Amino acid sequence: MPAFLIADDHVAIREGLKRILAEEFGEAIFGEARNGEEALSQIRSRDWDLVLLDISMPDRSGLEALDELRHEGAPPPVLVLSVHPEGEFGVRVLKKGAAGYVSKDCPREELVGAVRTVLSGGKHVSPSLAEGLLSLWASVPEAPCHELLSNREFQVMCALASGKRLTALAKELSLSVKTVATYRRRLLQKMRMTSNAELARYAVEHKLLL
Repeated sequence: MPAFLIADDHVAIREGLKRILAEEFGEAIFGEARNGEEALSQIRSRDWDLVLLDISMPDRSGLEALDELRHEGAPPPVLVLSVHPEGEFGVRVLKKGAAGYVSKDCPREELVGAVRTVLSGGKHVSPSLAEGLLSLWASVPEAPCHELLSNREFQVMCALASGKRLTALAKELSLSVKTVATYRRRLLQKMRMTSNAELARYAVEHKLLL
């Protein structure tokens, strides 16, 4: 009887995942979390066979929760399930210890296959994500500029590069426009850029956006 923890701030997503997993895995045990803080609390309260973790959640994101889990003694396997294309976060979450990355709009069969793979102790990596990993390993030793960014700065960078406005991004992240503007200023400084257009060009060149 597998135990699943589903961390997502949308009730409909949690209910949909529970229904799919219950149909595929029978009498499964389910836990729910609305943000990274609740997910960490649930993980520390009992043993889970698999955590399905969203990236963009209010208060504390899935990326921040992944970072925290790296310091835990024996964390459960984590399958990241996100609306963001894997080009943005796939490689990043795998480097942080996730066991796989699946887009929320993937076919049911892919989701179930990914869950089975991770439950059996494997890693779920799509062909395109595997290609990205190979490109990363084969690249020159010098790290690209975006590797200097914090998780939140990287998230803001990808959103701005895709054309999202500060006000919309602030609402999505449950932050003030001033705070998001501060992240923008810091990431531009780190990457030695001055505009969103430069960020967009960089993101395309480094295949961070689909």
